[in-house]
Amino acid sequence: MISKQFDKETFKESVKSNVRSLYRKTIDEATPQQIFQAVSYAVKDVIIDNWLKSQKQFDKEDPKIVYYLSMEFLMGRALGNNLLNLTAYGEVKEALEELGFDLNAIEDEEPDPALGNGGLGRLAACFLDSLATLGYCAYGCGIRYHYGMFKQEIKDGYQIEVPDAWLKDGYPFELRRPEYAKEVKFGGHVRVVYDPSTGRNEFVQEDYQSVRAIPYDLPIVGYNNQIVNTLRIWDSEAINDFQLDSFDKGDYRKAVEQENLARNIVEVLYPNDNHYAGKELRLKQQYFFISASIQAAVEKFKKKHGDIHELPSKVTFQLNDTHPTVTVAELMRILVDEEKLSWEDAWDITTRTCAYTNHTIMAEALEKWPIELFSRLLPRIYQIVEEINRRFLIQIQQMYPGNQEKIKKMAIIYDGQVKMAHLAIAGSYSVNGVARLHTEILKNKELKDFYEMMPQKFNNKTNGITQRRFLLHGNPLLADWVTKHIGRDWITDLSQISKLKIYADDEKAQQEFMNIKYQNKLRLAKYIQEHNGIEVDPRSIFDVQVKRLHEYKRQLLNILHVMYLYNKMKEHPELDFYPRTFIFGAKASAGYHRAKLIIKLINSVADVVNNDASIKGKLKVVFIENYRVSNAEIIFAAADVSEQISTASKEASGTGNMKFMLNGALTIGTMDGANVEIVEEVGADNAFIFGLSSDEVINFEQNGGYDPNFYFNTDPDIRNVLMQLINGTFSPKDPERFRDLYNSLLNTKSSDKPDTYFTLADFKSYAKAQEQVEAAYRDQRGWAKSAILNTASSGKFSSDRTIQEYVDEIWHLDKVVVED
Repeated sequence: MISKQFDKETFKESVKSNVRSLYRKTIDEATPQQIFQAVSYAVKDVIIDNWLKSQKQFDKEDPKIVYYLSMEFLMGRALGNNLLNLTAYGEVKEALEELGFDLNAIEDEEPDPALGNGGLGRLAACFLDSLATLGYCAYGCGIRYHYGMFKQEIKDGYQIEVPDAWLKDGYPFELRRPEYAKEVKFGGHVRVVYDPSTGRNEFVQEDYQSVRAIPYDLPIVGYNNQIVNTLRIWDSEAINDFQLDSFDKGDYRKAVEQENLARNIVEVLYPNDNHYAGKELRLKQQYFFISASIQAAVEKFKKKHGDIHELPSKVTFQLNDTHPTVTVAELMRILVDEEKLSWEDAWDITTRTCAYTNHTIMAEALEKWPIELFSRLLPRIYQIVEEINRRFLIQIQQMYPGNQEKIKKMAIIYDGQVKMAHLAIAGSYSVNGVARLHTEILKNKELKDFYEMMPQKFNNKTNGITQRRFLLHGNPLLADWVTKHIGRDWITDLSQISKLKIYADDEKAQQEFMNIKYQNKLRLAKYIQEHNGIEVDPRSIFDVQVKRLHEYKRQLLNILHVMYLYNKMKEHPELDFYPRTFIFGAKASAGYHRAKLIIKLINSVADVVNNDASIKGKLKVVFIENYRVSNAEIIFAAADVSEQISTASKEASGTGNMKFMLNGALTIGTMDGANVEIVEEVGADNAFIFGLSSDEVINFEQNGGYDPNFYFNTDPDIRNVLMQLINGTFSPKDPERFRDLYNSLLNTKSSDKPDTYFTLADFKSYAKAQEQVEAAYRDQRGWAKSAILNTASSGKFSSDRTIQEYVDEIWHLDKVVVED
């Protein structure tokens, strides 16, 4: 614990020394970025002491280890969070002030590590924080993307993707570990060699290309317990950096192809896979980090244990969605080809070591790979998947004799595709959903056949968030207020926050709570003024929707409602509208053209609304560029209203809903994902629920959808809003600009089904719920009570609770204590 060891003068000298040795400068000559680096290295010195202590304790106790395998880890900035978890934030802040620096300004010099995109990656980051804080040995395993997904810029209202060069100044918290490098092979062919001495066929991959996977370790600091776990992200290097003989012969392409292969694998997160090259690269990325991680984990296990059959008692591989599913086949490859086990022994070990989390019911996220691509890129892995599939089909036929429909629905290889979710279910001992509703939909609809065949595998683990990042660090004013009223135990046991409920009716507490919210709104308003040049009223209702942009999340419904409100203001200037500020933040996938058009629509509506003097500033629209963890913390703290308006049955869980709730925002949403459980905890009176239920949506889908033209033809408000998409109201120079959005909502003759996300069906219900929001906000005491109750009812949604459930019911880890 740094605060016990912390000596201000020593720390100050360490910072000065780092500036001198890193940059050959005195501290008064250093740039802000150089100061950030010097401070981070000084903090890292303390972390490494605890990292070594943790490793010694792990070596001594030999606890079971969970390897959390994820394509994304959206960590957020590390400096401030590490200082908080070391319980040294105040002391370091003071020391830096004595040197003439502001810790907040230094934190702003840190880039957000571009290792993730949306909720999947942020959840993984929260889980690592909780594992360390609860004292469990864990590795996060992923890829060291050099540029992440992309940095979003908004130009003329359009999203522009530019490289996110987060590593350009180096990243002080990472450690390069070349001694643990692993070789990963792609392509070639497999030669089968019979070994008469063992009576086995040996499988030899030949004529392959390979890369060297180099691990970089990032510390994951537990809160106030000296535990430091590891996020291991793999970088890629050419095994032969440059083939000089090829270059000399004039074959320039071959000379650099190894280098290019290595570089391409780690260049960007989730390359655009709407073309073949993108799909191939994405599969390469998945196998690259999985193969390296599984090789390293098995090697680590063998250093301490002689019998590979004991692997399931000491290791769990948790697959974070379908992306790491190739783990099942790679572990089989290592056990069969390298450890020389029989298929039956290897399969027994694999299916007691792998566990799978399903994060979605959206078809595009349940990955399927063309056989041609999969078998060409991973020839030995494909052979193993074929054998897994062959044996799995025998099981299905034994349970359901002659039922070809079951084979069609459950086969791992079918219709020319390798179905990764099916492989994950067949090869894992646990399959979990991430909210109660989501898990029930998986069991009763999407994965019903698997559930009926192997019900013992299925379970639910409702997602959570770390209160240390999203309250203690992101909202220090509210964190201090909570601590003042109920003590500090909530920091590691969020269920304690329910003690705030007794203050919900207290007028003084209500005033204090709302004043904190106002101060946070001032902070966000300042950010918006600096970054968007838009002046927003901090006394207006801050209505916020920040999340990945996808049609099912229905940012389109939100902006259509803004257009509707604007129309009402224009038609009825005499009415008393309470000022509203609608805040959006979202990245759209680079190849997702309709999502990018929705961003353009939001910005086009903002241009018109924000510049219309006749509405007297009562309606503002803001799109926050490059939404990420660091600005998310500012946004969550300031929000009055949390927009969780996905089409019911489509959002697996959501975690933004939990972050808003923790910070005292009221939810407007459908009964979807974790919203169901949020409403259970806080009560329906303290949220605004609207729209079709998941059962109603599923029923419509099973019966051919619904007719959006009914709403268009019978509701003049809806018709007016939709006509504005194509009459130039918000795009006078190009009235046809938003025609695709209009068609997606209405055009039954288009190739897509019209309005598959039930936008028009829910529109009037949503508008009515928004009227209830305005009425409720006018009662400031009533709103304050609901806001306090939201914070006080958020205890269930800590990732600490989620992780403890994983430990108790799936992983069975051993708690470790590191003593001074």
